[in-house]
Amino acid sequence: MTLAMDFVYAAPTSLEAALETLAAGDGRVALLAGGTDLVPWLRDGLAAPDLVVDLKRIPGLARIEDVEGALRIGCLATFTDLLGSPLVRDRVPLLAEMAGMVASVGIRNRATLVGNICAAVPCCDAGPALLALGAQVHVAGAGAGRTLPIDAWFEGPRQTTIRPGELVTHVTVPFPCPGHGAAYARLSRTRGEDLAQASVAVLCEPDRRYRVAFGAVAPTPVRAERIEALLGGRDLVPDVVEEAVALVADEVRPITDVRATARYRLRMCEVMLRRALAAAAARADGDGPAYGTPLM
Repeated sequence: MTLAMDFVYAAPTSLEAALETLAAGDGRVALLAGGTDLVPWLRDGLAAPDLVVDLKRIPGLARIEDVEGALRIGCLATFTDLLGSPLVRDRVPLLAEMAGMVASVGIRNRATLVGNICAAVPCCDAGPALLALGAQVHVAGAGAGRTLPIDAWFEGPRQTTIRPGELVTHVTVPFPCPGHGAAYARLSRTRGEDLAQASVAVLCEPDRRYRVAFGAVAPTPVRAERIEALLGGRDLVPDVVEEAVALVADEVRPITDVRATARYRLRMCEVMLRRALAAAAARADGDGPAYGTPLM
């Protein structure tokens, strides 16, 4: 594959050097972690940076660890790293379930969770899961760093609140309460390397409070706050579930494209919501399908 464009390539070996390179850069700048979004964009002419800053030589950015009672995921941690982390599997199994559904093994070996939300395509898999978990995005820049709730991160298709000269160092996820249940349902045309046609993430707390988020059915991943308010503290009896399903059309704005029609996406979101709610509630009760079992 030939990339028919010129750009300056930099590979700093420290975070400080990376920030200095970004601060000194002129024109369009792209950050390289896994490259699973950036390289196709370069190939297809969707990105034309003047400077590419490769972060892979910076030590410590691939760590996944418990820091002050929260899960910290470095910007170079891949989806395969998430799948292989006992901490993630034991404490935040929703992330492991989501990671196992991303594309193919080869993509998961390179693609990073932070890169996924920085690419900010509407169908990104990490977005709904992080929204349901109440994650925070940690950004470093030439001045003071800043921390943003994931709800405030996405601004539109391929648009985030990142500013020139900044990079995301890590994401933190508060550990859900013991006894919680969660589920990630993903619809795609094939099993394997395919983008999501629609997705839903559900977190069920022990007190039957729910957090619900959809992906690939709006310009950005979205929280379903009306559904959450309706379900809060209630048992999932059939009438309550159907009330929640009836609200899906108010929460999402699907489009018709080459992968699915808007009507199909909407109807399948209703199906996925039913299945994800049932799986999350059952898992909170110590039952239900094992994490990683496809719901679609």
